[in-house]
Amino acid sequence: MADHYFDATPSSDDRRQQVTTTIWGRTLTFTTSTGVFSREGLDKATDILLRNSTPPSSGTVLDLGCGWGPIACSLAGAGATVWAIDPNQRALELTALNAEALGVTVHTALPDDVPADLVVDQIWSNPPIRIGKQALHDLLLRWLPHLAPDGTARLVVGRNLGADSLQAWLLDKGWPTTRVTSEKGFRVLEVRRPG
Repeated sequence: MADHYFDATPSSDDRRQQVTTTIWGRTLTFTTSTGVFSREGLDKATDILLRNSTPPSSGTVLDLGCGWGPIACSLAGAGATVWAIDPNQRALELTALNAEALGVTVHTALPDDVPADLVVDQIWSNPPIRIGKQALHDLLLRWLPHLAPDGTARLVVGRNLGADSLQAWLLDKGWPTTRVTSEKGFRVLEVRRPG
């Protein structure tokens, strides 16, 4: 049976490869592998999120579902303190490896290993829609409360994967959510802390 990128321990052989991409004007090379999300390179959704967002030069950011680390490493390179979390052990290992290779500091952790009192200025995510609607809702309701009072989350979601219904659900739950942009079938959503 094929691995899912959200599996805790991929059973596939760890076949690594190098991918090169340009993020915020910097050409970066990453190591990816089997058993992680988008192993062939930067996926379209994450690319759209990054191109339509300005990286913070300071503050603490949480990369929710970091994969092999393109968001986390790029944010760290821009000057943010970054926590990269993923349930996939191989993804965390690759993110740490890529951060070291790029000369940046990223705190990698399994979700249950993140300090309960962690407060972040921003959350960035190409969330794992395929875990199912209820699991996705639970995931967001677990991590959005870690935002500082003036904190924001930036999410990229496919329109055909429920971006508009997710925005409506967030609004219904009291999380002010606006669409930043729509491009190639994807929406970039900004979620603000209530109040």
